[in-house]
Amino acid sequence: MIFKIFGVACGILFAMLSMRAIAADPAPADAAPKNATLVYVGTFTGTPAKSKGIYYFWLRAEDAGNSQNAQLKPLGVAAETPSPSFLALDPKRRLLFCANETDTFNGKPGGGVSAFSIDPATGKLKPINQQSSMGAGPCHLVLDKTGKNLLVANYGSGNVAVLPVAANGRIGEATCVVQDEGKGPNSRRQQGPHAHCAVLSPDNRFAFVCDLGIDKVMIFKFDAERGQLTPNDPPFALVAPGVGPRHIVFHPNGKFAYVINELGSSVSAFAYDARAGTLKELQTLSSLPANYEGSSTAAEIAIAPSGEFLYASNRGHDTVAVLAVDPKKGTLSWITEQKSGGKTPRHFGLDPSGKYLAICNQDSNTLLTCHVDAANGHLTASDVFAEAPSPVCAVFLP
Repeated sequence: MIFKIFGVACGILFAMLSMRAIAADPAPADAAPKNATLVYVGTFTGTPAKSKGIYYFWLRAEDAGNSQNAQLKPLGVAAETPSPSFLALDPKRRLLFCANETDTFNGKPGGGVSAFSIDPATGKLKPINQQSSMGAGPCHLVLDKTGKNLLVANYGSGNVAVLPVAANGRIGEATCVVQDEGKGPNSRRQQGPHAHCAVLSPDNRFAFVCDLGIDKVMIFKFDAERGQLTPNDPPFALVAPGVGPRHIVFHPNGKFAYVINELGSSVSAFAYDARAGTLKELQTLSSLPANYEGSSTAAEIAIAPSGEFLYASNRGHDTVAVLAVDPKKGTLSWITEQKSGGKTPRHFGLDPSGKYLAICNQDSNTLLTCHVDAANGHLTASDVFAEAPSPVCAVFLP
């Protein structure tokens, strides 16, 4: 009897392990159903993860009546390209752009930017062309609202470049390069400028560059027709010394902006003057719970389409914090946190509907999908992880 029970238990365990192995294997490219939401994942290539480039998944709800357990079904490698650490989509033209975060490009110092077309039947990526990012270690890029320009932030060299984009998605040589100057009080991380993101204002008139190395959010007037950046007046907004601003997002109402500070593990709320393109700090709130005493750095930030909730990831604490947004004042308050289920959640993607969030655990090679409760902002994690080597960025294409 004992042996019979043992045999049944082993059979059940073997079945469970087999199911998990099947879930981790890439499905054929035609396995994604029509009207599926695709999720593209950027990675760091090379050792130790041995990634090949951009991976893709389709977002699947296990039960049509229970969308809270949505999971990512792997489809394999969408395109091979070196260290595509940040992705940007153009859904209308079915284009995808990536920052190739490298120190050399085509045998010369600096990183690159790549353009791909998206196969409408399979979601597979087809290379269009590449251009130099005009700096070392490009880590962030954004397509302007006309679709004619890409702005790319180069972390290593501390500059931002504007690259023209043709109607077919082909990237041209840079029309403008702006170099940041200065340093911060953190001698290890702020020995010079480190541009970490480039984001455009809701009306496309201003560009905002968070420079981690000099504790400034640089502000530029943006000319989309000529692809030019000129310093605004004033040319920057300051954050507290040593906090290291990383990324910025705008509230859907256009009245507020939020900056996540990597070194300070905090979020700074700003009032935004859309006419003048200026930022005025309202508050800085920790992205960590009050009782946490370990080391951690903040990474990604996103705001719900409703504008009621803000999300911020913490590497070390390995969580995504959920913050409430006061719709009138723009200030923040702590609600709760969601464990990432892995190590080093560098980035997370929020789908356009605001229903799902995908966490990229860089150092555990996993992605965790969460359902977003529209009423209270809470995250409900899926019971199955997706796998990808060194995932560092996720974007949704409905």
